[in-house]
Amino acid sequence: MLSEKAQELIKKSRIVSFQTWDQKYSSDLIAIFQQADDQGLYLSDQDIEKIKKIAPQLTASLEQAQLLRDNVTEIVDYARAEVLKAFPQITEPGGGLYPAPRAEACWRDFWHFLRCISYGIAGESAEFTSQKGLSYMEQLYQEMQVPLDAMILGLTKLKEQSMAKFCLFKNGQCSVYFDHLIGQLEKFASQPV
Repeated sequence: MLSEKAQELIKKSRIVSFQTWDQKYSSDLIAIFQQADDQGLYLSDQDIEKIKKIAPQLTASLEQAQLLRDNVTEIVDYARAEVLKAFPQITEPGGGLYPAPRAEACWRDFWHFLRCISYGIAGESAEFTSQKGLSYMEQLYQEMQVPLDAMILGLTKLKEQSMAKFCLFKNGQCSVYFDHLIGQLEKFASQPV
């Protein structure tokens, strides 16, 4: 059972922000991204087509985001397997991702991390995070004693799998979007596994 504080922090820890995008994109385009984020979803095929009509110059990056979305299960499964390999006791009693619902919440975070990164890629903006939302996420991770080193490793493995198999965009420049979020998590106070 989650504490009342944790439940409040979950609501507030929305890590995506399109606030700075209004300097380069129309409110119609930003609204498409915002709606997807509000619903906790990847951009749909319909969203992507609408954005292409508004900003055809984003076609290649939108296709890259679509490719990551379509392969999210494989990418997240790889990251999870690598975390379990590096921290074999993490889901056992006493481990940072025990009991099972706790581990499932962390794997879900990997899914959402890739979703947030896909927005950055689609909009060609490495600055896609909210400092306020990240601050709440840090508090949430501290409250729930989330093993930060395992989460950072998971994000690194999301990047590794995405770059190896799916990031064919602009000579491999996808890494900046992953590195941005990894860097934000590395700023959190360290939590042991």
